[in-house]
Amino acid sequence: MADQENTGIVWKDRKHFMWFPWTFTKYYIENDRLMVQEGLLKTTLEETLLYRIVDITMVQTLGGKIFGTGSLIVKAKVDATPEIVLRNIARPKEIRTLLSNLVEESRRDRNVIGKEFYGGAGRGPVPTEMDMDGDGVPDFMEEEN
Repeated sequence: MADQENTGIVWKDRKHFMWFPWTFTKYYIENDRLMVQEGLLKTTLEETLLYRIVDITMVQTLGGKIFGTGSLIVKAKVDATPEIVLRNIARPKEIRTLLSNLVEESRRDRNVIGKEFYGGAGRGPVPTEMDMDGDGVPDFMEEEN
């Protein structure tokens, strides 16, 4: 744990195989970024800024429920990889909550609001099926009264 505090890593895990972390896929959150590292001989490191994440879905099979593993499907407002899957991680429900809280904290720290994801300069709001009131901001990102 002291190692994590010195490097800025908030959470780390590996993709589990048959409920054991014996793979070469690593996931971690460091310095407001979600990192996915894959490979042994050829390593790929994918980085997504937390404030760009717009949706997190948890999927857990019966076997996953028994052994405490599951997957998180993370949708981000990026061009390269709009959907990131954290496959077979331990304690997926806790990690989903942690990631969600870190995303909100990152947005708050950077003063990012929803319209920055869905509208462009001079182009106006981009209509989406999540925007029921037509103001260009998805309803789930608007503040409650």
